[in-house]
Amino acid sequence: MVQAVLIRYRVTTVSAKSCMYLALVLSLWAPAYASKVKIEKNEPPPVPDLLLEGGRKLSFERIFDTDRDVTPKRGFFTKVLDVVIGAPDRHRMIRPYGVAINSRGTAMVTDPGAMGVHIFDFAEHKYKFITRRDKDENSLRSPQCVAVDSEDNFYVTDSETGRIFVFDANGKFKRNIGSLRGGEGYFKRPTGIAVDSAAQRIYVSDTLRNQVFVLDMQGQVMQTIGQTGTEPGQFNFPTEIVLHGQNVAVVDAMNFRVQVFDRSGGFEYAVGSIGDGVGSFFRPKGISFDSEGHLYVVDGAWNTVHVFDRLGDLLYYFGTDGSEPGTFNLPSGLFIDRNDSVYVVDSYNSRVQVFHYHGKRPEGGGQ
Repeated sequence: MVQAVLIRYRVTTVSAKSCMYLALVLSLWAPAYASKVKIEKNEPPPVPDLLLEGGRKLSFERIFDTDRDVTPKRGFFTKVLDVVIGAPDRHRMIRPYGVAINSRGTAMVTDPGAMGVHIFDFAEHKYKFITRRDKDENSLRSPQCVAVDSEDNFYVTDSETGRIFVFDANGKFKRNIGSLRGGEGYFKRPTGIAVDSAAQRIYVSDTLRNQVFVLDMQGQVMQTIGQTGTEPGQFNFPTEIVLHGQNVAVVDAMNFRVQVFDRSGGFEYAVGSIGDGVGSFFRPKGISFDSEGHLYVVDGAWNTVHVFDRLGDLLYYFGTDGSEPGTFNLPSGLFIDRNDSVYVVDSYNSRVQVFHYHGKRPEGGGQ
C-alpha cells in the first residue's frame, strides 16, 4: 500500500529501509496531523439565508478559488506525504474578473492578473488553466469578460489586444475575432460580451468608443448601439453586457446606471444613478438576470450586489466589505445559471462565491 502511494509521487524504487522509515514517520505524525486536520475544520459561522418576500430566499452555497476545489479530495495518507515530501503546487486565482457557466456546469473564470482563463469542470473533477503568452498576434494578455454559446464554445474579450478569443468547450483555441493587418485589434477596449446563438449574433461593448457592436458569428459588424453622452441610449464607458429575452442590458459605468435596449438597439429603460444610498451605484460591474426576471448588479465600490425588479425598483441587496464567506472585496463579474445559482467574482479576495436564489414558492407551500 505504501509503495503504491509512493508511486503516485514518482518514487521509482522503495527499499525496505525506506518503508520502515515512512511507517515510523506515519506513526509519529498521525496523532499530530489528526489534531491539525481537526483544527483546520474550524470554519467561520455559516452565512445566514437572506429571507425575502413571498417565501423567496437567497442562500450561500460555496467558494472556489484553486484547483483543489474541483479535484477529488486527498486522503489521510496523501496528506501525510504532503508533509513529508511536500504538497503539490496549487493553481490559484490571482485577480479574477469575469465568469460564465456552460451547459455542463463548468465555470470559466477570466483572470487578467494571471493573463489567462481558469476552467473548473466540477462534473469531471478536472481543472485547466489556459494562457497564450508570447503567441504573437494570438497572445492573450488581459482577459476581461467571457460568454458561452449553445455548443459550449466560450468567447473572451481582451482589453489590451483589442480582440475576442474563441475556445472550444475543452479550452482549445479556435480563432480570434477583430484581428487587423499589422497585428492590431479592431476594438479599442472590448469588455462586455454576450452571444445569441439562435440569431447568430455576438454583442460586444467597446468601452473607449462608447458603443456596443453587434457582430455576426464571423465577426462582421452588423449594427452599432449608442454613442457618447448622458442621455438615454448614450454611453459613458459601457462595460458588461447580458442578454435576457428580447432585451440587451448594458452597464453604463461612468453614467452610473444600467441601460436596457431591445434587440434592434431601441432604448427601453434604465436602472440606477450615482450616489451612496441604497439602489445607487458608484462602480457598477457585472450584471445578470434570474429566472423571475430580476436584474442583479454588482457594485465594486460598495462590495454589494443590488437586485431590481422589472420596473427598476430595488428589491434587496446582499454583501458587505470583508473576506469572510458572503462578504466581498471589489467584486466584478456575475453570472446566474439556469438553476438560479448566482456566481459572483470576488476579485480582490481572489475567489468566486456561489449563492442560490430560491424563487417564489408555488401555492400550497411546496418547493
